Amino acid sequence: MHVRPLVDDDRPWLRALLGRHWGSVRVVTRGRLHDAGRLPGLAMGRDGYLLYELREDALEVVVVHALLPRRGIGRALVEAAVELARGAGCRRAWLVTTNDNRPAIDFYRALGWRLAAVHVGAIAASRRLKPEIPARGVDDVPIEDEWEFELLLDPAVSSSP
Repeated sequence: MHVRPLVDDDRPWLRALLGRHWGSVRVVTRGRLHDAGRLPGLAMGRDGYLLYELREDALEVVVVHALLPRRGIGRALVEAAVELARGAGCRRAWLVTTNDNRPAIDFYRALGWRLAAVHVGAIAASRRLKPEIPARGVDDVPIEDEWEFELLLDPAVSSSP
């Protein structure tokens, strides 16, 4: 199985998964509402996908989802996105997860991404854009903060904007 770009034939599958696992195709990061069903992305067969947005000199990973955990799917997708970012001349790759999502936090740290910022209370504003964000998440932890991780792709860059 290899990582490949998402194609139009993937969109119905992708939208169904987003609805089932994220509550809708809408995803909020740093106060920005994304229609994740329309974002460019990468897929590893039907075992996982990664959605991203290229803006200026950065690639934001908006969603990464391995349907079969602990099999290297998420790692392969993130590594492919980093290579895509480098090829596009990006200086950094970044993403947001929530304070409750310990598995994701551990995963990004294991990949060498660093915690760039904690946006305390940011989920309250996100819920105004996407009310279906649940109150509690992994292990019943209240979902309150956005944790921003980054991977610097240009050694001259020393911190997030």
